[in-house]
Amino acid sequence: MSGLAWLLGTLSGLRFVAPELPADVTIVTAIAMHVTHAVICRYLAAQSGRDGTRWALYALAGGVVTTSVLLIVKELDPEPAEPPH
Repeated sequence: MSGLAWLLGTLSGLRFVAPELPADVTIVTAIAMHVTHAVICRYLAAQSGRDGTRWALYALAGGVVTTSVLLIVKELDPEPAEPPH
């Protein structure tokens, strides 16, 4: 497995659920998953009064790790703030 496939597969969590995928499939699927995590993080962050764009960019880089961090932060601070305008 190439280094890029290993990195993206690890950050997206894909390597843990489907380690047998070929490198090219892992890369394409992981990129799609990172985009999905970015959309989810943008939505959740905006609902919590956080900067949705910043969290979306973090999720593009960090994938499932970033989404998990946002969910934990959201639970620690459950009161939704006024969304930024």
